[in-house]
Amino acid sequence: MKKLSAVLALALAVSAFAGEFADISIKEVNALSKSKKAVIIDVNGTESYQKGHIPGALDFEAIKDTLAAKLPADKNTLVVAYCGGPKCVAYQAAAKAATKLGYKNVKHMSAGISCWQEAKMKMEK
Repeated sequence: MKKLSAVLALALAVSAFAGEFADISIKEVNALSKSKKAVIIDVNGTESYQKGHIPGALDFEAIKDTLAAKLPADKNTLVVAYCGGPKCVAYQAAAKAATKLGYKNVKHMSAGISCWQEAKMKMEK
């Protein structure tokens, strides 16, 4: 019974933690990348970014100090942050920074760049 309680408590904590930013699918991000109807932020670090990222994505590590200048004036603009994969939480730095700047529509592509590559989606260098 203790094990079950611990597992349930952990599941609730993870779902509450993950729910801070709504998830968005690879398919949706791919469409947004093509249409340029969102700001996509890569939070994997500059070295990873240079090896390959979602087309049109911004390198958070390179712009974090000037993020406000890189984002559009419209605070309702969709901002999508992603990092390495489903277990990575680095995306939170960009998502929280955008939220702190007043952006109201911030989402997280939890699949990350690893699943993007596995899905054989287009990469940009």
